[in-house]
Amino acid sequence: MRPAPRLRPARPDEADTVAAIAEAAFGPYAAAIGRRPAPMLADFAAQISAGQLRVLEAESVALGYIVFYEQDSALFVEALALRPDAQGAGHGRRLMEAAEAEARARALPAVALYTNARMTTALAFYPALGYRVVSERREDGFDRIYFEKRLPAD
Repeated sequence: MRPAPRLRPARPDEADTVAAIAEAAFGPYAAAIGRRPAPMLADFAAQISAGQLRVLEAESVALGYIVFYEQDSALFVEALALRPDAQGAGHGRRLMEAAEAEARARALPAVALYTNARMTTALAFYPALGYRVVSERREDGFDRIYFEKRLPAD
């Protein structure tokens, strides 16, 4: 039996690994969006340095990552990405559950995020986890759909 993947803070030497995961996860959307998706343009070294980036790993292999931080009285998920060969195994759900647990630990009432309007997989994924659309905007040349999930008070 394989050990369960674990989520841990990213190390400073993992910026290139994270960039490769972002490239593999978001690259297929570039044609539909008309340019490289925003998560591919991130400064991963800065996110790691700020303590915002967590890596999901199994057997010392990075499967994916999540970036989150406090913003406007919520935990804001900046990005979530999985290697294509790690998708469909419940890892995305596990990453979002970790974000929700972090929000609760920080006594924040909600988790918020956005996705690109062309990322059809994400548009189905987040509502299945209980997230609701709160707004749609055009920002930085991207059509974004904002989601939020209110967390029950303990």
